[in-house]
Amino acid sequence: MRNIITIIIGSVLIGFAFNFFLIPHKILSGGLSGIAIILGIVTPLNTGLLNFLLNLPLLIIGLLKLGKRFIGYTILSVVVMSVSLYVIPVYDMSDEPILGSLFGGVLAGVGVGIIFRASGSSGGFDIIAMLLAKKRDFPLGAIISCMNAVVVLISGFVFSWDAALLTLVSIYASGKAIDMVHTNHIKLTLMIITSKGDDMKKQLLSTLYRGITIMDGEGAYTGENRKVLITVITRYQLSDVKNIIHEVDPRAFVNITETKEVIGMFDRG
Repeated sequence: MRNIITIIIGSVLIGFAFNFFLIPHKILSGGLSGIAIILGIVTPLNTGLLNFLLNLPLLIIGLLKLGKRFIGYTILSVVVMSVSLYVIPVYDMSDEPILGSLFGGVLAGVGVGIIFRASGSSGGFDIIAMLLAKKRDFPLGAIISCMNAVVVLISGFVFSWDAALLTLVSIYASGKAIDMVHTNHIKLTLMIITSKGDDMKKQLLSTLYRGITIMDGEGAYTGENRKVLITVITRYQLSDVKNIIHEVDPRAFVNITETKEVIGMFDRG
C-alpha cells in the first residue's frame, strides 16, 4: 500500500510539472511523454490519452522482462499520470521560460525518482533504462538523459531551437533530480567488527539478500577476539542494516565506504 500511494503521489507530481511549467512554454519532458506533449500541442488529441497509447508497447516488453509487480506499478503510474494530465488544467505558473524549464524539470525528476524508489516506473524510456540498469550499475538519470537527445532534436524542428535548448535544460535538471532521489546504483561496502558475530550474521542473512564474508579479528589494545563481517549493499539498504546492527550489538564498530564498482555475483534487484 505504501508503494501504491508513493507511485500515485509521484505520478501526480509529474502531471503537475507538465501542465504548470513545461507545456505552457512548449517545453518538452523526456521520452515518450515528451513526444506525447508534442502531439498534444500540434493535434487536438489530449496529452494524457496520447501518453497512455504510446506506452502500451513498452509495457508489454516490460511485462516479459521485468516482472508482473514492476509492470503493475508502472501501469498504475502511467494511468495516474495520464489522468493527471487530463484533469489538471494547463496553467502558466511562470512568465519566464527558463524558470518553467528548471522547476518543471526538477519536479518531474523528483516524481520519477519517487516512483523508481517504490519499485515502479513512469513508463516510456524509463522501462528501457531499468533494463539497462539491471545489467550495469549505470545511474538511471544519466541513461534517461542520453536517450532523450532525440526528443530535443524533434523539439527543435517542430517548434524552435530556443524551445529545444529549454527542453535540454529541463531534461538535464530532471536527470539530476532522479539521481538524487533514486540512489540504488550506489553501492556501499560495510566492515562490521563485533563481539556477537554469529547473532549479527543470522540477522543480516535473514533480512538481506546479500552475501557476507566473515574473518577473525583481535583487538590490538584489549586482546579480545572479534568477528569481522564484510558485505556490499545498495544505498537503499543502509537504513535497515544500521537498525539491525544497533539491535544486535550497539557497541559494534562499523566502517562504511562507497564502492566504485562491483565485479562478480551481486544481485542488482
